[in-house]
Amino acid sequence: QVQLVEFGGGLVQPGGSLRLSCTGSGHTNSGYAMGWFRQAPGKEREFVAAISWSGGSSQLADFAQGRFKISKDTAKNTVYLDMKNVNSEDTAVYYCAAEPRGSVGLWYMDYQRTGTISGSWGQGTQVTVSS
Repeated sequence: QVQLVEFGGGLVQPGGSLRLSCTGSGHTNSGYAMGWFRQAPGKEREFVAAISWSGGSSQLADFAQGRFKISKDTAKNTVYLDMKNVNSEDTAVYYCAAEPRGSVGLWYMDYQRTGTISGSWGQGTQVTVSS
């Protein structure tokens, strides 16, 4: 069982930047992709970004392109989500996830189709964009 712990949520002003981090422990061996999802009040949880075990490939949702960046420190088994130029629509609980996946692109497409993952979730961290 994979355990995931997120850090870095909080209050940020519109146009500002924020970094989220997620550290995994347990069976996060080779082959586990890690990613970020978010859920705003009254909305379904949506895919934000994912990165492969090696960090060599990544996938971003359309709304994240150009504003968010996902990266990974494999030695620390920690994944980061750097958010910039945030707006009120980015207000949500952000969840880290890990799943044995060879292709983050397929993980994205499968989530779009099913709305579920077969791996593990973190506890979530609140991001609020407000002036």
